[in-house]
Amino acid sequence: MASKPGILTEWPWTPLGRFKYMVLVPWVVDSIYSTFLKTPNDDRGVDMTYILIFPILVWRAIHNQIWISLSRFRTSKSKNRIVDKPMEFEQVDRETNWDDQIILQGLLFYLGYNFIPLPGATYFPIWNTDGIILTILLHTGPVEFLYYWLHRALHHHFLYSRYHSHHHSSIVTEPITSVIHPFGEHLMYFILFAIPILSTVATETVSIVAVAGYLTYIDLMNNMGHCNFELFRTNYALFMPMYDYLYGTMDKSSDDLYKNSLKRQEESPHVVHLTHPTTPDSIYHLRIGFASLASIPYNNATPNKKWYILMTKWMLWPLNWMFSYINKTFIFERNIFDEDGKGKGTLKMQTWAVPRYSYQYTSQKQRQGINKLIEEAILDADKAGVKVLSLGLLNQGEELNRNGEIYIQKHPKLKTRIVDGSNLAVAFVVNNMVPKGTSQVIMRGTLTKVAYGIAFVLCQRGVRVITSRRDEFEKLKLWLGNNNVVTDNLTLSTSCTTTCTDNDHHQQVWLVGDGFSQEDEKSAPTGTLFIPFSQFPPWMNKKELVRKDCVYYNTPSLTIPPALENVHSCENWLPRRVMSAWRVAGIIHALEKWENHECGNSMSLMLEEDIEKVWDATLRHGFRPLNVPVTDA
Repeated sequence: MASKPGILTEWPWTPLGRFKYMVLVPWVVDSIYSTFLKTPNDDRGVDMTYILIFPILVWRAIHNQIWISLSRFRTSKSKNRIVDKPMEFEQVDRETNWDDQIILQGLLFYLGYNFIPLPGATYFPIWNTDGIILTILLHTGPVEFLYYWLHRALHHHFLYSRYHSHHHSSIVTEPITSVIHPFGEHLMYFILFAIPILSTVATETVSIVAVAGYLTYIDLMNNMGHCNFELFRTNYALFMPMYDYLYGTMDKSSDDLYKNSLKRQEESPHVVHLTHPTTPDSIYHLRIGFASLASIPYNNATPNKKWYILMTKWMLWPLNWMFSYINKTFIFERNIFDEDGKGKGTLKMQTWAVPRYSYQYTSQKQRQGINKLIEEAILDADKAGVKVLSLGLLNQGEELNRNGEIYIQKHPKLKTRIVDGSNLAVAFVVNNMVPKGTSQVIMRGTLTKVAYGIAFVLCQRGVRVITSRRDEFEKLKLWLGNNNVVTDNLTLSTSCTTTCTDNDHHQQVWLVGDGFSQEDEKSAPTGTLFIPFSQFPPWMNKKELVRKDCVYYNTPSLTIPPALENVHSCENWLPRRVMSAWRVAGIIHALEKWENHECGNSMSLMLEEDIEKVWDATLRHGFRPLNVPVTDA
């Protein structure tokens, strides 16, 4: 919002929230009725002009979204980025209403069609050469000239503080920044840009191509001018800098910035986090997807409750289908860890995505292809000089790649250190989630490297670990080795109603992972603490929590320090400015300049001193454990 908001700052439909599109519904319905159901009163037959307004609005939204994704993809690679500063959630929230101007112009077009008393306001032909030439001339002349002086007036302190400062609050511009203005300012712009359209209407030279083409041109140039790798330069002028040169307002420094940006190369990050989308819907929550969706936690259990997702899915389903056939990882996020506060960044980080969904990782047929993609990403990172690559979500696993071990065995000369994050995940659970005074815990779900590590550390500390399945018990014994002090604290209980009541805090502690069944969940006593050790919380796909009388925690995750910048998207289901322990582990590994790999299945990699070392380093660098219980699945 502007520093001193003036009148007509708020959009009239702001109170409607996501339902603001309903203001268009009566006009869309009337256009359908008038075009296809109502008997035309004119000898010229059916007028397609009215019905085409809505498709033009949809095209403008899609066109803008393409530029948003393109800009975010390119700036994540750092090539030709002009403003090298971080962007945070505040800007994303401020720019979520970028589509308001499309709604406004749609309403005004509908009103113009119905109420402008000119013969040229209806029955637009598809093409009219005279009208197209007139549109070009009027934009080049009056529109550009008037825009120049309007823009200069908006930079006067009176109007700037009340209106235009809202636009300039965004230091790191994105394509949609171009249309982030108060309602009253957009009215002024519409009047200006309506000059060519109304002139062609008045002269009866208007055409569908002229109107749609002009609107597309305005959007195209606006997006190009604000995507942070500008392809042309102006100051107060709109798209043609001749008035800036004519009146001496061209900023010479912008030429230097532009030239320097062209020389910028794709930067080599210090840390890469390799992740993947979870479901087909989750690709829209990536940073290069819908900015407003990427800035909120993704809830896999209830995506269809969001009506606006339903409205777009039918148009975007080809993207879901094509995405899984991409055979190359891609960059979609860039972050900076600026611990020294000098703005240059102690660490430069990128997040890469393997273009596969979670369900594809469980397919035996696809594992070889997925491993090949991961291996290629590791080799690309090694070639680029990346110091650490962390394996996120299902990119690590016993059945897939032995927790990353196959890559370092196949490529023993790798300079990039591979981190699976297990040590930090274990440290998070045993040092933070398991309450003090706990003397015994129950372990449920599919055992993983993290589960083995948690059991090992807890048994070393004298905490009894109880499991109910003999095969899991035998696996744990094998992992824990021949240390009697450790194995004596491992207990097998085949009872389906296993309980532990010796804890000082009088609450049962259940450590749960994938495969944790609803029957197990229901058998837990009131007040049980459910602590997940898996990458995915076992209740993620449930619409609601089964036990309202128990406490559920999120997967091991930590809030990030202020030094970690340019974070404006959420990591899957986690809250804002929270990262999974597996992702943070790679950052800590690089900050501490540890030279070893942290992956594979060897128990020697899970020594308690290593667990404590990574935990102390994590806290020292400002990361703090997320201890907030989950209230809604």
